[in-house]
Amino acid sequence: MTVSLPPLRDVIARHGLSASKALGQNFLFDEKLLDRIAAIPGSLAGEHVYEVGPGPGGLTRALLRAGAQVLAVERDHRCLPALAELSEAFPGQLSVIEGDALKIDPFAEIGAPFHVVSNLPYNVGTALAVGWLGGNAWPPRWKSLTLMFQREVADRIIAAPGTGAFGRLAILAQWRSNAAIAMPVHRSAFTPPPKVMSAVVHITPKDAPADVKMSVLENLTGAAFGQRRKMLRQSLKGVAGALEALSAAGIAEDRRPETVTISEWCALAKEVG
Repeated sequence: MTVSLPPLRDVIARHGLSASKALGQNFLFDEKLLDRIAAIPGSLAGEHVYEVGPGPGGLTRALLRAGAQVLAVERDHRCLPALAELSEAFPGQLSVIEGDALKIDPFAEIGAPFHVVSNLPYNVGTALAVGWLGGNAWPPRWKSLTLMFQREVADRIIAAPGTGAFGRLAILAQWRSNAAIAMPVHRSAFTPPPKVMSAVVHITPKDAPADVKMSVLENLTGAAFGQRRKMLRQSLKGVAGALEALSAAGIAEDRRPETVTISEWCALAKEVG
């Protein structure tokens, strides 16, 4: 079914909307670009999709056109009338919750496996991603994460060991998931244009290493990367059993945390237990 919609710029003008800096908003108007983002997870026909911060509904339109069943969480009440119009245009496909995504559990709200596709608000994007990637339960309820970040954050997510960007975020995203930059997005694509470039990151879960607990991995990497200029013998001395685990895992104590591979971090966490 083809649905005829007014241009997004017209919708924004009619509702008197403007991007809120306090909410980390930057609007995307390019329909072709939005359709490309919605296509990254693969076919969404009949799939459940969770979207955070839809704003006036640019990406939401693309997801609905792709046939998705969308649950959108929007904190800005000014955007709700525009989203209500989309809900009327795509009967039965869009549900909207007004609220703070940091306080909402999508697993409880959706009740079925889902994709997350979102142009994340800059001020909460990393915190939300860490929440979805965390927890000891695996595989997760989400099928994939397709997330817009500032390019600097995207680079930290996909960083390789031995690089300056490699740290806790890379380990969290990669130890039991595949993470890649799906497409760069120029700052000029947004209204208003942010000061930095952006990128869409696509993350899919893979098998988790056996006997490795997320909580232990978080504890180890938090201590190590909290003092990333120090050798492991110094930064991990406050973690019970960590120095003994380094020896058991064959990891030299004089290494710095960014040189330790993800498989080595997992081996260390397994030894600590």
